[in-house]
Amino acid sequence: MGHAGMDTDVVIAGAGPTGLMLACELRLAGADVVVVDRLAGRTGESRAGGMHARTLEVLDQRGVLDRFLAAGEIQSVGHFSGLWLDFDESASRHARPLMILQSAIERLLEEWAAELGVRVRWSSEVTGVRQDPLSVTAQLSSPPSSAPARLRARYLVGCDGGRSAVRKLSGIGFPGTDATMTALLGDVELPDLPEDYIFMRRCPGGHFSVIALEPGWYRVITSEYDHVAGRDDPATFEQLRAALIRLAGTDWGMHSPRWVSRFGDAARQASRYRNGRVLLAGDAAHIHYPAGGQGLNVGVQDAVNLGWKLASVVRGRAPVSLLDTYHDERHPVAARVLRNTRAQSALARPGEQMDALREVFGSLITFDEVNRHLCGMLTGLDVRYPVDGDHPLVGHRVPDADLKTPDGATRVHELLRAARPVLLDLGGGSEVAAAAQGWADRVDHVEARSDDARWAAVPAADGTPAPSAVLIRPDGHVAWAAATGGAPAFPGLRSALAKWFGPALPG
Repeated sequence: MGHAGMDTDVVIAGAGPTGLMLACELRLAGADVVVVDRLAGRTGESRAGGMHARTLEVLDQRGVLDRFLAAGEIQSVGHFSGLWLDFDESASRHARPLMILQSAIERLLEEWAAELGVRVRWSSEVTGVRQDPLSVTAQLSSPPSSAPARLRARYLVGCDGGRSAVRKLSGIGFPGTDATMTALLGDVELPDLPEDYIFMRRCPGGHFSVIALEPGWYRVITSEYDHVAGRDDPATFEQLRAALIRLAGTDWGMHSPRWVSRFGDAARQASRYRNGRVLLAGDAAHIHYPAGGQGLNVGVQDAVNLGWKLASVVRGRAPVSLLDTYHDERHPVAARVLRNTRAQSALARPGEQMDALREVFGSLITFDEVNRHLCGMLTGLDVRYPVDGDHPLVGHRVPDADLKTPDGATRVHELLRAARPVLLDLGGGSEVAAAAQGWADRVDHVEARSDDARWAAVPAADGTPAPSAVLIRPDGHVAWAAATGGAPAFPGLRSALAKWFGPALPG
């Protein structure tokens, strides 16, 4: 798999959810990968907790969703800055969020990565990055017992968090807005809490939440405005207790902290997601206030967008220019998350002015269309990439329609298990296959029948007429589609195949 003088195809810095998901995607597409992480091993910190509909769909596309469903709990509602939202069951098979701790997500992704042959090297921090025309070399700090190590690869991807060493060493800017508040979060025992949970209760100085994690254990979150902690200030149990007393007037007898951490509402985004042979994904590319549970999800979806493209380039199947579509598609998605989390942080501020604004905003959310718009944004189901073509499905993620094939019943997402592009032919003619002949080595051609006249698609509430043929990228987004009944636009199909999957083979 490797190339002369190369240690691997791709080095990924960071073994969190984004780095592990990217490693799995690269392995599925046949690229060799090494993951390095500065930590000595898993911390067991619970951190983010929750996966939204689009992330659940992506795991379903790869056939591993059941592992995650077994380790978490489906939630009935979501929220925008503490104002409740109802998820539309017709939008997705997995419309509602899954409450699952990040520690469990990482464990499951690591198990899957190991099955796919991914190597993870702990205690290996990237301390230097050097590019040449053919490769990138990551200098690593190693434990004292061994000499500093280097890894030479075709590409390096920084999935190493908000303070990303890879981003800094590669000279990529990280503009944005500074924090305006400070929040503390701790997993503790609360013997005297009189109610099951408290969600975003607003007080004169800020707001707090107490959320049941498992029997006896609670996650306490305190948010205080106009007081910003220093970036390296420690977060302690005593500070959390003092903050809760300031906000709630009591600490409900809290004791036995598992871990305490601090966060703010700084919002920053990498000015570019690629500099030569270095790319960024996840928190290394964007940080924001953790409102609505979007951060981990956006990172995992960065990885799913980048993985197949990077593997195609590494394997010589597609031109390097394909990597530019990663920034073009994902930068606007995270920019929108930064905007909506800034809005959520602002809406949560204390004071009578904000009380009035929340009341108005809350009354708007009761309208179906507003609720649907906010849900589509938070879940990532409404993301539409700027793809050529005028069919309403183009650029959107493909709906998971039921299909009948000669081999039996299936559904669209099951066709994406191998993480390969799929040309789904629903019209029953041979013209589609003939038009795509030069790509038969890279694209799976599937003939099937869909009994649904309309396919559920976001944002149209009533869906979209079922297509007669659809070209699906490995990330589940539609690259080309033909309307039923119309003359199929085969020149459009061929140009989409060439753009996304490289030139046709002669023959």
